[in-house]
Amino acid sequence: MNLANKLTILRVLLVPIFIILVIIDSFWANVFALLVFIAASITDYYDGVIARKQNMITTLGIFLDPLADKLLVTSAFVLFVGIYTLNIPAWMVICIIAREFIITGLRSIAASKNIIIPASMAGKVKTTSQMIAIITILVILSVNSAIMKFFSTSPYELLESNGWQHFLGLVLVHAPYWLMLIATIFTLYSGISYIISHKKIFIDQK
Repeated sequence: MNLANKLTILRVLLVPIFIILVIIDSFWANVFALLVFIAASITDYYDGVIARKQNMITTLGIFLDPLADKLLVTSAFVLFVGIYTLNIPAWMVICIIAREFIITGLRSIAASKNIIIPASMAGKVKTTSQMIAIITILVILSVNSAIMKFFSTSPYELLESNGWQHFLGLVLVHAPYWLMLIATIFTLYSGISYIISHKKIFIDQK
């Protein structure tokens, strides 16, 4: 097994660790969840670079790489819905996951017709917006647990304060929703863009 595939498998193995840490929901657990997610994201970057530079692209890698990405990202979004302080509605996560299913189906149909659908700019923007949202929300979770642990207060109590504390409360309470909304919009846009650009794939050739 080559190095690129080993990094991809490592990313898959990090997913249950990440899930457990987020579920624990303590200060150190949230900090380590953030670090694990960043580490997994780094392996995502380097396994692709290594595979291309050293010509290590394999069938196993083609299968595992997108699977590992989707497991990591969807796990994070699903977990966020269950954390009440984040105020993230389930419909956003459903839209994001539905888009992934639809585009995966589109790629499968294309593959059956020997057509390769390349990554688009909209898809790259979608991925970037999701990663920024997840990492920022994990930082917010760490800050939330820190102020609970060290200052015995909550983001909602900060809203009742004045000055920078009130502003911090606004960020901690409302930023996750808006970050997720932006990521959802970019995700839906990229999905619609893919479908429109490759709509001919759905037409049976006779």
